Amino acid sequence: MLIVISPAKTLDFEKKYDNLPITSPRFLNRSEEIMRELVKYNSSSLEKLMKISTKLAKLTEERNEKWTTSLETAKQALLAFRGEVFRGMDSLSFTDAELFYANDHLRILSGLYGILRPFDGVNEYRLEMGTKLAIDSKKNLYEYWGKTLEESIIEELIKSSNKLLVNLASKEYYKSIEGIEKNKEIKVITPVFKELRGEEYKIITINAKRARGLMTRYIIQNEINDIEDIKKFNLEEYEYNEKLSNEKELVFTR
Repeated sequence: MLIVISPAKTLDFEKKYDNLPITSPRFLNRSEEIMRELVKYNSSSLEKLMKISTKLAKLTEERNEKWTTSLETAKQALLAFRGEVFRGMDSLSFTDAELFYANDHLRILSGLYGILRPFDGVNEYRLEMGTKLAIDSKKNLYEYWGKTLEESIIEELIKSSNKLLVNLASKEYYKSIEGIEKNKEIKVITPVFKELRGEEYKIITINAKRARGLMTRYIIQNEINDIEDIKKFNLEEYEYNEKLSNEKELVFTR
C-alpha cells in the first residue's frame, strides 16, 4: 500500500537530522531541467507566474539561484515541509521505526521533484504543480511530467501485496497521477473530511488539510494496509460516515 500527499509551501531548514538517512530523489535530472528554466525568471516575473507577493517572489528568486542537487545542503523531505498536513501528521515526533515505515509507504508529490520519498533530500524551493511553467514544448508541469509520476506509483504498487493507493493529496497534485485509476489491478480510495455546518456537511479547507495529516499519521503508526481499518479512524472527533461514502471516497464527518 502507498499513501500520496501534497508538499507544503512552508519549509523549515533550521534543524538538520544527520542521524537519519538522506537519499537522492528519483527524478533529480528532471528537477535540474525544470530549475534551468525557472532561474530565467527574475522576481518580477516570478511574482506574475506564481501569483505571489513581491517579498515572496524575491525570496523565491534567491532560493532558485542557490538551488542545487547536492545532498550536503538538503534535508529529508518529510522533515523539511511544514504546512497544515505536516503539522497534523506531526512527523517530527515519529519514532525512527515510524519514519522508516513512512519511507516505505508514503510518497510526496512535488512540482519540482515529481515524487519524493520521506528520506529524499530536498533543497529550498517553491513551485506548485499547477504553475503554468513552460518547459520546451510542454506548456505546464502537468504536461512536462506526463505519465511519468503515475507510472512510478503503479510500478511500486504492483509489487505490493494489496495494491491499494490512499489518496490524501489535494486535487491540484492528485491530477498529476489520476490516470492510475484506469489500472484495474489497483484500488484507489480518497478519504474526505467534512464538518456539519447548519444542516449539511461541508469541507472546511484548513481543517481538511490537518485531517489528511492526521489520517497519514494514523495509517503509519498503526501500519494499516486494509480499507476496513482505515474506516476506524476517529481522531479529533472524526467518524466514518457510511451514508456519505462510496467505493472511491471514504467520508469522515464531525
